[in-house]
Amino acid sequence: MVKLFAMSVLYKGPNDATLLKAAFELQSFGYFQRKSVQEFMGFVTKTIVERTASAARQSVKEKEYMCHVYVRADNLAGVLISDDEYPHRVAHTLLTKTLDEFSAKVPSHSWPKLNETQVTFNELNIMLAKYQNPKEADAMTKIQQDLDETKIILHNTIEAVLERGEKLDDLVAKSEGLSMQSKAFYKTAKKTNACCRM
Repeated sequence: MVKLFAMSVLYKGPNDATLLKAAFELQSFGYFQRKSVQEFMGFVTKTIVERTASAARQSVKEKEYMCHVYVRADNLAGVLISDDEYPHRVAHTLLTKTLDEFSAKVPSHSWPKLNETQVTFNELNIMLAKYQNPKEADAMTKIQQDLDETKIILHNTIEAVLERGEKLDDLVAKSEGLSMQSKAFYKTAKKTNACCRM
């Protein structure tokens, strides 16, 4: 089933990325899992933006999920987390539209100084709900020229995005952005998935 789970807008600074606004649709997860899933999606979002070059797009596959990323030349970044069936072109169209609307509403000189609690951009929740059906974006073809000029890199796993020698397990363990509960959830999920592989 085609599904969008999260959409975020970030500012990519010289050393790290700052979350400016995020919206989530986590109804398909169990009630007690949602907080941990949301924290982990936030962690992955921040990590992937930090490792994506300015003026670049990429799509990263991790199991049955896709993380679509667009970092503009002005370092405003958008991340869309979907299932792996969501069309890549539509995801990147939505990211471009979202970043254009965000930059029209929030002045660029304020991005480095803002955080999520200071930004009002309710359109993110509306777009996440509206684009659950990718056919909503089919009418938008303006982005096609930008996509032709920009290379979208598809990685099979998040490990391919990490720097040489880095491991996701090490990043999760060191992260200050994940609670102990989320770290335990990650370890449990990894063990559960490891026992089921052939």
